[in-house]
Amino acid sequence: MRPARALIDPTALRHNFARVRSLAALANVMAVVKANGYGHGLVWTAKNLPAAGAFGVASVEDGVQLRDAGIKQPICLLEGFFQREELPALVRYRLSPVVHHESQLWDLEHAGRIEPVDVWVKVDTGMHRIGFAPQALPDVVKRLKLSMAVGRVRVMSHFPTADNRFDTTTPYQIRLLDEMTLNLNVERSLANSAGVVNWPSSHFEWVRPGIMLYGATPMIGMSAAELGLQPVMTLASEIIAINPRRKGDTIGYGGEWVCPQDMPVGVVAIGYGDGYPRHAPPDTPVLVNGARAPIIGRVSMDMVTVDLRGLPDARVGDPVVLWGAGLPVEEIATLSGTIAYELLCCVTARVPRIEQAGS
Repeated sequence: MRPARALIDPTALRHNFARVRSLAALANVMAVVKANGYGHGLVWTAKNLPAAGAFGVASVEDGVQLRDAGIKQPICLLEGFFQREELPALVRYRLSPVVHHESQLWDLEHAGRIEPVDVWVKVDTGMHRIGFAPQALPDVVKRLKLSMAVGRVRVMSHFPTADNRFDTTTPYQIRLLDEMTLNLNVERSLANSAGVVNWPSSHFEWVRPGIMLYGATPMIGMSAAELGLQPVMTLASEIIAINPRRKGDTIGYGGEWVCPQDMPVGVVAIGYGDGYPRHAPPDTPVLVNGARAPIIGRVSMDMVTVDLRGLPDARVGDPVVLWGAGLPVEEIATLSGTIAYELLCCVTARVPRIEQAGS
């Protein structure tokens, strides 16, 4: 069996959820499990968060998958429904869509006699992506409450820059949402992971943590460890070959990395076909038997090469950690010019997820 694997730790997941609860003790928690639970497994993540008040997903299909797996909590479709034909599935599987556009509102008003579904109205307080304009909110809420197809109405918005502790847009958004819902008698949700961590006045009745549940930091300039978070995924593999190379030998595609001296080069069974970033530059670290070693040459589809000059005792079969326990995913993301969200979400289906507490 190919040794590339993603070790996922349910104890760490529940620890991070408890951290959310400690920071937002008075709010309900909607655990965001879209993008296959940020790469950790949609159903696995939901089943390991029994204390979550609700789950947030991106599609009807995700919601159906959770219901078929026995998940009972409310499920919010964070992009809403995409076609009117999906309305029967919302009823059958008790899914609560976000309503962010006039077309969705019209569909609900003209849905006929269906069992009412709970909805979340998305209002644009500054993200400028989806959502109704603030001045339209009272009328939208009124129309939804009058619709026979709608049950409970709640309101949400989203932060674009809450990861910056010194941001000035975020306090404005908090005030705006508070003021515009003052007389609407609705529950509200604004705080993402960064809001949970750094903006307590944004917690309102519901918080929506995502990345922090999986043990990565949502904040600029603050590590996951500083926030008391634990990595849930450890992407791991093994050395499958160690070859002596001569000074002047080139390593990998393009021949860009040149051996500065005679040296041992390890080959690890992991590559961009597994979700490891192809754009990870030379000197990006991995852990071989817990000790750092730099990758050299380009990342291939199935393999990376590692400079073993500093690890003379390394052997074929030795374990290698690409990120996770002992090597923060944020470090690899920064070196690769991306974010931890992308790395976690992009671990491919051919990498088995293996539950391993304390991984």
